[in-house]
Amino acid sequence: PDDMSKVTKDPGLPGVYKLGGFYDTGRFPDYRYNRSGQALGGPDDSTGLPRWDRGNWMVYGIVDQMLWRPSLQSAQSVGVFARATGNGGDRNMISYAVDAGVNLKAPFKGRDNDTVGVGWGLGRASYGQRQYNRNVNSTGTSPTLTQGTENHLEVTYQAQIMPWWVMQPDFQYIWKPSGGVYDSR
Repeated sequence: PDDMSKVTKDPGLPGVYKLGGFYDTGRFPDYRYNRSGQALGGPDDSTGLPRWDRGNWMVYGIVDQMLWRPSLQSAQSVGVFARATGNGGDRNMISYAVDAGVNLKAPFKGRDNDTVGVGWGLGRASYGQRQYNRNVNSTGTSPTLTQGTENHLEVTYQAQIMPWWVMQPDFQYIWKPSGGVYDSR
């Protein structure tokens, strides 16, 4: 409840759990095959134009759970969060992603509306995208690296300066951007 002063028994620690997904009936480029049915980017690919497939989907799960607070009226708390997504790997660049982290609300005395957080995540290049990279490599004309997994770390501090003003410095570091394939432009 918003007003914890009127609570007569401990309601437990709040949390949010979601499971969902979507299906899109549009058309999407296939990373595996060209319009003639040959391997896209392979030695027999004379067009370089992907086949277009109908439909695309994704499923996801989200957990946001408070793990600790010293008392019912305390502004201070520790929470964890996690998110996972997955989809078809033939028409998406990323086939799955996972993010997780921890946050501390009211980290300092007198800063009840501030939050410090640390998060980590990864995104995996889809099998269709990786197969396209392998196909291009097999031709020998313009070899490229095969994409893998990108990891990221984020550290942030959200500070309420005024009731209507919040500042949030944020530090992010990414290992193997684009799954280890660098933009040569």
